[in-house]
Amino acid sequence: MLTRQNLCNLETYAEMRTAFRAKVMAHKKLRVVALGAHASIHFEDRLTMQYQVQEMLRLERIFEPEAIQEELDVYNALIPDGSNWKATLMFEYPDAEARKTALAGLVGVETATYVQVGDLARVTPFANEDLDRTTAQKTSAVHFLRFELTPEMAAAVKDGAPIRVGVDHPRYKAEIAVSTATRESLAADLV
Repeated sequence: MLTRQNLCNLETYAEMRTAFRAKVMAHKKLRVVALGAHASIHFEDRLTMQYQVQEMLRLERIFEPEAIQEELDVYNALIPDGSNWKATLMFEYPDAEARKTALAGLVGVETATYVQVGDLARVTPFANEDLDRTTAQKTSAVHFLRFELTPEMAAAVKDGAPIRVGVDHPRYKAEIAVSTATRESLAADLV
């Protein structure tokens, strides 16, 4: 969990932003998994959320303690707690009309997303626990997911078991085995 003590004030952050951003982007590269041509899943952690909070404070010029705490409360919810992975599922379509049509056909895609450790059962996520992002007519381009792993799954990840990430929706199917570097980064989220 992040606290105000983990954050820099706006002036200090401005001075260190370039170097910090480079560090975070290199870290994030290991934690983003492309799922087909239009979807990606971004596995979040303490560092990615620290960056997100710092950027929000910077962009919104937030410096009041209560407002900083509000940002921390929102983003701390996206930090894994040792038995799970938390992720942002994103759909990207460059053309607005194509995006609208695609999202209308992808209702329920957030719960059709999964992770699988070795030959163990697929884990589907708890999705959008902060607010509902899907209606009967369309889904959102962004979903927040929490994948709860069993102790057996966590141990298997730490022992080097492969991890597959996928989407099994009638209108969007994709699956990929994550790289060794990504698996090692995700293993660090587990206790």
